[in-house]
Amino acid sequence: MLKQVNEESIYKPTQSGLIFPETPIFSSLAEEREHRKKHLVAATRAFSFWGFEYGFAGHLTIRDPENPELYWTNPMCVPFSHVTLSSLILVDHDGRVVEGDYAVNRAGFVLHAAVHAAQPDIVAMCHAHTTYGTAWCATGRPLDMISQDAACFYNDHAVVGASAGAVAVEEKAGRSIASYFKDVRAVLHQNHGLFTMSRHSIDDAAFWFMALERCCQVQLMLEALPEKPKEISQKTAEYSRRHVGNDFIGWLHFQTVYNQLVARHPDMFT
Repeated sequence: MLKQVNEESIYKPTQSGLIFPETPIFSSLAEEREHRKKHLVAATRAFSFWGFEYGFAGHLTIRDPENPELYWTNPMCVPFSHVTLSSLILVDHDGRVVEGDYAVNRAGFVLHAAVHAAQPDIVAMCHAHTTYGTAWCATGRPLDMISQDAACFYNDHAVVGASAGAVAVEEKAGRSIASYFKDVRAVLHQNHGLFTMSRHSIDDAAFWFMALERCCQVQLMLEALPEKPKEISQKTAEYSRRHVGNDFIGWLHFQTVYNQLVARHPDMFT
């Protein structure tokens, strides 16, 4: 069996015999690959459900477990709501499709490949052109610690101004910002939008993207109020980040989404 990360959580039940999601242990690389691909498909469907589609914009990637220099991603010009297991493509860091029938999104390759190449610990990555994330990124400000949800990104997100607002279709554009993705969960790219990364799973990256978009929405709503919101203390933010904002919790949240999608969309894995 493949070695798995030891994950602890205050949410794990202390009472034995209860149904509770457990991270899978795989008997082969092929089994792990199939799992990663299924959860990548589910993540794209979740992005559709949350209204993150914007034409062909938006890229979700997960490394291949056997060949980490390759990554699986959603195909060009296929709506998130139509992505299936058979339509995924496998791409190398030079943007060459090595498996699959569809083209790769040029912008997705430039940014994601650069980050995957520069940060070998990053397993999965998500980006989409969302309404609230795009609006908040235009401010060039990090999130304020105004809620437990925002605290999940405490000292774990970066604001990047490099190449702000430019369409990332040249490889140097991806390389210019890849270093900013080191040791953080999320990047707010000024005048562009949101990125989330995971060293754990596509499940983790996808859920925290959804959470980050929601945090941006709340932040914008509070900006419209005449009263300045009260921020939580550093101690509370650190506690929340550690206990409700870790990688396992992101994975755990997404299992609820995954189970719902599997029940509603049996075509996902065709």
